[in-house]
Amino acid sequence: MSKLSRREVLIFFAGSAGAAIFGDKLLNGVVNSAEVKNAPLSFTPVRLPHPLPIYQQQKNFLPTGIGQGKVVNAAADIKLGSYNIIDDVVVPPEYERYVIVSWGDRIFPNKDDYFGYNNDFTGFIPLRKTNDVGYLWVNHEYVSFPFSTLVVEDSSDLKELPDAFEKVIGWALPSSKNIEVEGEFLYNQGGSIVRISRRNAKKRFAVVKDAKNRRIHGLSGLAINSQRNDDYKNITAWGSRNHQKGDKNYLIGTGPAATQVFNLSSDELGNKIIGTAFNCSGGKTPWGTILTAEENFQNSVTEGVKANGTQTDYTEKTIGNTFGLVGEKYGWIVEIDPKNPKFRPRKHTWLGRFRHENVALRVEKGKKLVAYLGDDRRGGHTWKFVSASTISSPTSKTNSSLWENGTLYVARYNPDGTGKWIPLLLTTATNPITPTVLSSVEFAALQKVQKEGLLPLPRRNGIAGETKDGGTFKCDRTNEAKALPDYQNKKLSDFYSTQGAVLSDAFLAANLVGGTPTARPEDIEVHPTTKEVFIAYTDGAPGSDGYPDSRIFQVAKLSTDANATQQSGGLYKIIEDSTDATGLTFRWQRFAQGGEAGSVNGAGFANVDNLVFDNQGNVWGVTDMSTGTHNGFDVGAEGKQTKIDHTTSGNVSDFTGVFGNNWLFFIPTSGANAGQVTPFAYGPVRCEMTGPTFIGNTLIISVQHPGEDCPINDGTMLSRSIELLDLNGTTFNQTRSLPRGSSWPSNISKSDGGKEQSTGVPRPSVIGIRLKNPRNRFI
Repeated sequence: MSKLSRREVLIFFAGSAGAAIFGDKLLNGVVNSAEVKNAPLSFTPVRLPHPLPIYQQQKNFLPTGIGQGKVVNAAADIKLGSYNIIDDVVVPPEYERYVIVSWGDRIFPNKDDYFGYNNDFTGFIPLRKTNDVGYLWVNHEYVSFPFSTLVVEDSSDLKELPDAFEKVIGWALPSSKNIEVEGEFLYNQGGSIVRISRRNAKKRFAVVKDAKNRRIHGLSGLAINSQRNDDYKNITAWGSRNHQKGDKNYLIGTGPAATQVFNLSSDELGNKIIGTAFNCSGGKTPWGTILTAEENFQNSVTEGVKANGTQTDYTEKTIGNTFGLVGEKYGWIVEIDPKNPKFRPRKHTWLGRFRHENVALRVEKGKKLVAYLGDDRRGGHTWKFVSASTISSPTSKTNSSLWENGTLYVARYNPDGTGKWIPLLLTTATNPITPTVLSSVEFAALQKVQKEGLLPLPRRNGIAGETKDGGTFKCDRTNEAKALPDYQNKKLSDFYSTQGAVLSDAFLAANLVGGTPTARPEDIEVHPTTKEVFIAYTDGAPGSDGYPDSRIFQVAKLSTDANATQQSGGLYKIIEDSTDATGLTFRWQRFAQGGEAGSVNGAGFANVDNLVFDNQGNVWGVTDMSTGTHNGFDVGAEGKQTKIDHTTSGNVSDFTGVFGNNWLFFIPTSGANAGQVTPFAYGPVRCEMTGPTFIGNTLIISVQHPGEDCPINDGTMLSRSIELLDLNGTTFNQTRSLPRGSSWPSNISKSDGGKEQSTGVPRPSVIGIRLKNPRNRFI
């Protein structure tokens, strides 16, 4: 993507009405307007393997080792013939990074409790106005190798290699999968609450002792299984250690599903729920609670439901089947109060059951509570919730009750840049977008369509020739002419018995009413001043869950031209037509298309995920490129090279290999570099950087799954020639070298939280980043 004009940047980030003044307006008055408008970058951008326009204009920092690098002058020719990947969080030379907390840390009153795996979203609840001490909530999303060899397939070449569990936790898991192993898998998901403070000599955030430090995990409340009448009544623990004995810290639900679905659940526990797991991103409320999002639950519990909203049945060989976890009680937004252990966490069912990425709020006195949400799956939807009642005070704890009554809407994007919100109510008419229409752009270009334009719909006996109730009917280009008439011109009440059932099957119900299948909506954030809704659509490729609307999203590389537009998601925004966001119409814009900077419309990044605004209105983003594509090598011990050929067309997801490791960037909205994608950091080998949170002059961010699905670093290096695009759209080759696996953060200095072990064990961790000479703001 060429550098945008100042006017284009202001229009996108501030809205056309505010474009003329936003460049002079600050969010909190930290710095004066002249400084914001005219100041150059205050740091040296990190040099990544692939070309970016910023490197032609700014000096940049090329890493050469752990905590080492050199500053490279700006130059017209920025192609690098070779690049060595460093297994570290690489930050600009003006900044430092340090570990706050890592997987396995014993920081809880119960000596057996430990910090969970694969941390993601972070949310900080301050205890002082100075923000120097408070409670940090951290999501734990899932488990993956090297957590244990028992998480990989039997055919994997990792199966006989050392894992990390015993080295980190201090005791060994059983050698084969059983209830203790699966219980530990779920215990390592959910979240952790820890008190952190920087009131110490180093002025760095660190965990401190607190009786409220605690875990809320995938088996919290398991002891209530004793209240059942089925075969699960004796499944109340998963081992003999203190943390493995089931407790009564169960969760509850609110809204229609809690009263109309959970009362029908086969566990006979009613509105009592065992645990929260699969926690991806989330949000924070002005009244001091955390909202954590349950995402990829479909492989652990049953996703498909019947017309009454309850699961079709337990699914064999799943954790849900082991512990009696009924699927309809997972896949929700969960509210937690870190300060108040007596607040029973609750799943708010008016926000719908789907693969939640996060939640972003509009909370204004005298207005209704509005929340925006994304369903992170291929063909998933973009959502809005509007409360029935209004907000009396944004900081009042009573606002939690606003989640208990309202309306959930799904977005319908029109190709002309307009859109509407469709309510997910029993009375809503059914009018699916046809697979032929959804896939029309790809078919016109390639005369074929991925997944035949799949549009999943609810399966019902007697509908489209089906003889079973519940689960999914796969409608596509091959059967739509015969099947779709049975789904059209009806109401949701013809497919679901209650409002709670509709919300329990929100994804399929949204397809049914004509919501737009989208390109995996990951993070959604509301701009702090304009209130416009920024959305990171991470990947346009269709999949087994559905097909994004090809009129709105780039679903494939549609040409064999080397520099043709790539499918790697993009940055979009929604502008509500109503000032309070409660209206039913909106406009939408695409700001940045994912892909190499040398591709047509390419922004220079791929698979943007979490977003956050700093106090000057700049947008920050992290990438979520699939682990199996990093640097052009598949996962596993072999180090198999993936195919990167810019003359191919269709689904070319392996192109993300050109970008190296996942990284953190920001896009300035003012000053000389407004509109430039500016790299700030990249993460260790095979990791994902997630959950960025600004706390004063510190950025807190999670480093998830370093070394994922690869051997623990033993010094083995991988090297290959990899094809990239230069800024003119012409291919060139680069020799790329990197460690096969990771040892981060064991390999960094002890003063920064490591062990100075070059081949130590990798551990997901939460870190702080700040200037080496701190000041009052981060940038």
